[in-house]
Amino acid sequence: MPRLLSESAKIAAAGTKGKIIEEFIGRVNSNTEKVSIALIHSPEGWAEPGQTPEFEEYTIVLKGTLRVTHREGILDVHAGQAIITQCYEWVQYSTPFENGAEYLAVCIPAFSPANVHRES
Repeated sequence: MPRLLSESAKIAAAGTKGKIIEEFIGRVNSNTEKVSIALIHSPEGWAEPGQTPEFEEYTIVLKGTLRVTHREGILDVHAGQAIITQCYEWVQYSTPFENGAEYLAVCIPAFSPANVHRES
């Protein structure tokens, strides 16, 4: 039987400023371990520590620009673009540009603090 999830769960975000994570599907809001789907509102100037996650992440930028730093360089992902990061690939996300970014993130398997492996 289909299950309606009538609202998202707000999750505290790592990083330098108040990024808002609205998890719709995942370990917190729906007790789903196979996938997490979240809408993220990231302010201008936000940055998080580098990470080497145990999940693939599929990100679609809806507004603004998301910066993705990786071992080989930097990619700026603009509204209307997407990026895929692989399991165990070191990445660091930030929104250094005016107005920040809004993006949809899908993680397989679902995101958890235990499987993201953020740097100190």
